[in-house]
Amino acid sequence: MGNVSAGLSLNSKKELSKTHNSSTFVDNMRLAVHRWYRYPAGFSAQWVKEVITGFKSNEPITLFDPFVGCGTTVITGEECGVQSYGIEAHPFVVRMAKAKLLWRENTKAFREHTERVLRFAENLPESGDLKSIYPILVLKCYSEGSLRELDALRRSWIHHDDHSSASELTWLALVGILRASSFAGTAPWQYILPKKTKKRPKKPFDAFDTQTDIMIKDMERFQSTVKGPHGRIFEDDARYCSSIADNSINLIITSPPYTNNYDYADATRLEMSFLGEIRKWSDLQRKVRKYLIRSCSQHMSNDDTLGMILEDKNLEPIITELREVCYELSKVKECHGGRKRYDLMVAAYFSDLAKVWISLRRVCRDGAKACFVVGDSAPYGVYVPVDRWLGELAVAAGFKSYYFEKTRDRNVKWKNRKHDVLLHEGRLWVNAS
Repeated sequence: MGNVSAGLSLNSKKELSKTHNSSTFVDNMRLAVHRWYRYPAGFSAQWVKEVITGFKSNEPITLFDPFVGCGTTVITGEECGVQSYGIEAHPFVVRMAKAKLLWRENTKAFREHTERVLRFAENLPESGDLKSIYPILVLKCYSEGSLRELDALRRSWIHHDDHSSASELTWLALVGILRASSFAGTAPWQYILPKKTKKRPKKPFDAFDTQTDIMIKDMERFQSTVKGPHGRIFEDDARYCSSIADNSINLIITSPPYTNNYDYADATRLEMSFLGEIRKWSDLQRKVRKYLIRSCSQHMSNDDTLGMILEDKNLEPIITELREVCYELSKVKECHGGRKRYDLMVAAYFSDLAKVWISLRRVCRDGAKACFVVGDSAPYGVYVPVDRWLGELAVAAGFKSYYFEKTRDRNVKWKNRKHDVLLHEGRLWVNAS
């Protein structure tokens, strides 16, 4: 297998080898625009910048992220002055990412719009019984006073929504304070923990005003320093990449969902519940899950069967090993109370990612490079060699070679770990030619 990092300069390879936090979004919370909304599945903007600046090509860079999430790759591409594109299937997340790209808009118009929304909210009569307006999850996450302020802001935003860029940025400012205003454990993980409380939740009206100040400061900073082409983000499915032209991309930087049963739909349940987009947990299946890569047992349809998924011809390069792992998971799950269908999930995940690689090869030019931040998994203690299988599927899709660069061990500190398999994380580098 060839090493894809051959497309990077020697100094850049040294720098990349020192960067071990490519998979974390934490550092981005100090960066302008990136910090407007913290998404649990993000990764390091600084690392993306290092990959872009280290990439060597005879052609201008055209950057693509097929799992763009909160927009880190596209925003960083704008900072680096390269044309960048991203797609995201989660409807709430793609709206949030698109709103971030509005940093070029008029800051005065944005300020005036948020001031109108805030003033109007401060003078709105209170809604009636909040229990009839909001789902139980929302009611459990806020004091009555905080929820009434947030409710007023939401109603005021709806009243003033003129579908302008300023209005969409105002929507993002409201979304961005929902967790900070909650007394509940609303850190950016999959589940909300109402029984785990914060000592000093922010007051919504004050938090909204502060968030607006932060966003305007960041917009002014970007507008004075970033002069690159406008990035674009589409609501699209990475299995098809229908928004991206053939032979148009020469650099891919992304992190697909991991096979660790993380429900990306549930990760935004608080926000979507507050906005009235969903009422109950099961609504996520219809509104979100059916559009996502099947990386969680909750993403599976009742119509899915293991035999049907394993018949996918795209799985041929790994089918023998995959079948053994899935059949082992089918047996092991009977010994566990939850009996989660990890066998279906693992098979469906690689079936979906095989389609992703086929679509990516279509949009990639010869000489293109791809970097996937990936981690392996061991559901019920059955090991799944994610990086190797993804590499083999990439080659089968028409890419030339792959190379895995381990960056860290995973789960080493988890005391409640259910297995003894040491997991790792790293970067899967793939060559188009």
